[in-house]
Amino acid sequence: MTRTHRTFRIASIPADGVGTEVVAAGRAVLDRLATTSGEYQFEWVEFPWGCEYYRSTGRMMDTDGLDRLRDFDAIYFGAVGWPDVPDHVSLWGLRLAITQGFDQWANVRPVRFHPAVASPLRGAEDKNLDWVVVRENSEGEYAGLGGRNLAARGPGNEVALQTALFTEKGCERIMRFAFDLARTRPHRKVSSVTKSNAQQYGMVLWDEVFTRVSDDYTDVETESVLVDAMSAKFVLHPEELSVVVASNLNADILSDLGSALAGSLGLAASANLNPERRFPSMFEPVHGSAPDIAGQAVANPIGAILSGALMLEHFGLHDDAARVHKAVDTALGGGILTRDIGGSADTARVVAAIIDAL
Repeated sequence: MTRTHRTFRIASIPADGVGTEVVAAGRAVLDRLATTSGEYQFEWVEFPWGCEYYRSTGRMMDTDGLDRLRDFDAIYFGAVGWPDVPDHVSLWGLRLAITQGFDQWANVRPVRFHPAVASPLRGAEDKNLDWVVVRENSEGEYAGLGGRNLAARGPGNEVALQTALFTEKGCERIMRFAFDLARTRPHRKVSSVTKSNAQQYGMVLWDEVFTRVSDDYTDVETESVLVDAMSAKFVLHPEELSVVVASNLNADILSDLGSALAGSLGLAASANLNPERRFPSMFEPVHGSAPDIAGQAVANPIGAILSGALMLEHFGLHDDAARVHKAVDTALGGGILTRDIGGSADTARVVAAIIDAL
């Protein structure tokens, strides 16, 4: 029988700082996996966008950037930001330009605990901790609506408005995504994060949509928890979590907390999905560009490598994604740890150990 051979065209955007190092690491792992599979390969096209590009052009990406990315099967992203470029310029000029421009409305951030990686949670090693934060990625607090005005009144008189946007469609589609995901997990449960006691419009709409959508998933356990109480629950009762669905800001903060509880943001992967597949989805580690260690070859590549595994799952290559997860755990279990998780291994050594484990 002739094997089916497919080429996946991937837009690689390392961007800034350690992004260049971890994207190269992830590409090495994915290419080795493709070679051993023999059933597919990756065609990488790298784009030089980021803060260095901004310093030379005044733009974080080309004016026709979205048009150039549109026909790729996926986007593999590093990290954005550098001290001499304002964060809101770098973020809105590149990463958010892509996620919003391609309606990547579902941001999936697994929280996974790994062997040999110490957690600040007491007794974490004795519990089967594994949950997923599903983040509404297109509106909410990061909709980009608002403005600044009245500066002409003089110092101390300017006014800034930042408006959160909650639409019934936006709430419903992310909640149905979360429920569908929960149906694939051992513990069928969705925890909705809210703040409707203080935000009486947007978050009340969020709650009402969650209640309505829940009626279509009677086989899934549900709960609605205020964001401050959920922060405590992440620390005190994480074993009760399975799928956590939250607005753009709340999920951003909670997923970082979850990754810190698992040992390091350097381990955290994410997927920015356009579930309808009208546009390419984007896969990136959660950590930032880390200017303090950039160029030292000590960055933890695991978040980027596991983001590559999420990309494999997006392509339907579930067995190969599982191979990546197993190889990562084998390397970590063998004591190959970067310094952010208590070891001394450099980036290259971690990559070599994971490739050997494949």
